[in-house]
Amino acid sequence: MADGTGGRNVARKLIASHLVSGEMEPGTEIGVHVDQTLTQDATGTMVMLELEALDLDRVKTDVSVQYVDHNLLQADERNMADHIFLRSAARRYGLWYSKPGNGVSHPTHMQRFGVPGATMVGSDSHTCAAGSLGMLAIGVGGLEVAMAMAGEPLHVTMPEIWGVRLTGELPPWLSAKDVILEMLRRHGVRGGVNRIIEYHGPGIAALTAMDRHVIANMGAELGATTTVFPSDERVLEFLRAEGREDDFTEIAADPDASYDVTDEIDLSGLEPLIARPSSPGDVVPVREAVGEEVHQVVVGSSANPGLRDFASVAAIVKGRQVHPRVSLDVNPTSRQILVDLTRMGATADLVQAGARIHQTGCMGCIGMGQAPAIGRNSLRTVPRNFPGRSGTRDDRVWLCSPETAAAAALTGRITDPRDLDMDPPAVRLPEKSSVNIAMLEGPPPEDEARQVELDKAPSIGVLPELDPLPDEFEIPVAIKVGDDVSTDEILQAGARALPFRSDIARLADFTFVQLDEGYPERAREAGPHAVVGGRNYGQGSSREHAAIAPRHLGLRLVLARGYARIHWQNLVNFGILPLEFADGADYDRVERGDVLRVENVREALKAGNEIDVRNVTKDETYRARHRLSARQRDLVAAGGQIPLLRERRARAR
Repeated sequence: MADGTGGRNVARKLIASHLVSGEMEPGTEIGVHVDQTLTQDATGTMVMLELEALDLDRVKTDVSVQYVDHNLLQADERNMADHIFLRSAARRYGLWYSKPGNGVSHPTHMQRFGVPGATMVGSDSHTCAAGSLGMLAIGVGGLEVAMAMAGEPLHVTMPEIWGVRLTGELPPWLSAKDVILEMLRRHGVRGGVNRIIEYHGPGIAALTAMDRHVIANMGAELGATTTVFPSDERVLEFLRAEGREDDFTEIAADPDASYDVTDEIDLSGLEPLIARPSSPGDVVPVREAVGEEVHQVVVGSSANPGLRDFASVAAIVKGRQVHPRVSLDVNPTSRQILVDLTRMGATADLVQAGARIHQTGCMGCIGMGQAPAIGRNSLRTVPRNFPGRSGTRDDRVWLCSPETAAAAALTGRITDPRDLDMDPPAVRLPEKSSVNIAMLEGPPPEDEARQVELDKAPSIGVLPELDPLPDEFEIPVAIKVGDDVSTDEILQAGARALPFRSDIARLADFTFVQLDEGYPERAREAGPHAVVGGRNYGQGSSREHAAIAPRHLGLRLVLARGYARIHWQNLVNFGILPLEFADGADYDRVERGDVLRVENVREALKAGNEIDVRNVTKDETYRARHRLSARQRDLVAAGGQIPLLRERRARAR
């Protein structure tokens, strides 16, 4: 084993220093102490309602921060009402509050709060970006973040450690985005499942901390539990620029460290890459897509959030004009980065070239504005291009580096940036960042916090009542879906749906409509029902709404070929039984409308990891498996985490 006779890698050092239960054996459940938490406004409203349901007095973590970066379009009263509620909850429970316009959670947290060696959970799947600083940062569902705030450990299946050795240096016109796209080209969206990716080797010395952020961020697209880098001179350089040099701790793998799985990338041998619509895993060299007509280019998001990323685009378009056909949309990722970009003169270069500067936030990445035209190519530096995520159902979103994006903005077509008639962009970044914490509001003293009332508008809903899992059920299959269905397809994001994130009854109307507009009505008519899924069911965003909304409509069982980690845990947290076909071929035998029967559920779960699912309609029986620990079996049986806690408290009285 990697932790046996040899030395420890960085990932195992981080886990070992926070381990509170279990053994570091891949496939077994471990408990890890959590130092920090991160929530954003698309998920945070539910987290704050969960804190209220848990009767929490004050967060028990070292640092917890509530960001407002997703729902920034205020087309009606709901988004501002949620922000008012979030600020009141942050003050009541002792969180930092990052105001709208301050910045996207991941780069802003890295700038202001990231600490090498710390653990963090966040109700956003790209929380793993903080691994760029030598942190163990894991994206989870909101309820798990609430539990961490309450002082509970994070329970997770111990992953394999995947060591990726980097050698060489990136050639001109390439950047960190091409590194993670190369990983996706090789391994696809399931390649990192049940693994922590650890980058090491001589090649990392040439990657800045923010370059590493780009790579760590999109480890989520590989399905990885998280990504880690060592904390070294480049991390110290970053913290020094942020005025936080004292937060630096060196963390390195032992010289004889080994890994469960290995890979190697020669950075000098890479070429510009691009992910075709509509999967981050469908990656090809840019040269294979050259000539495709482009109508929109979007620069920004947590996947390319650094000052260097924006400055490179500005340097490429400086003194030129964006192609008449192209809308070049720029979403700065933090107020600090926008200030530095402006002081460099790069903001003026962008505007004079024809770029549109939008407000600081996630924006186009989450479908909150900048929706593209139907069937027209949009090149974006964002992390995801799942169907419809942009806000347009029949979208054509490609993922690429800032250099490739800028080249397309100038030419109006997908272009290998190496073919531009100019020298590679030369960008000199300031040694010190424009640090300004005025839009970060710290938690009030505990006595003052206890006097704060939660400020709930009528649009702020309540958590749905969660009844226990029946010991036997006979329920119809309300929908059957294929492989790699994302949480964006289970419950769409974007400007239409996200304003209702605090009102589960209304939000449920958007469940599965990307795939089947009839599902919400059919589910309501059926009451308790099942969903059948393919491989990697629930990939993508950590939004627990993708479990809560169908649960509100009656979902009690998901029978799939396989699951993405975060969504599987969210199903468990809200009392939905996640089973897997023991024989994947049985997936083809089940159809929408079939009635499935499971008997003696509790005893079957305790007896082992296999359970019979009877297809009453076809008079067939399928063997299914579960991966529930004893703790998780109790969660599902009780109807979810919150009912179980209430049940235990009632017994203790």
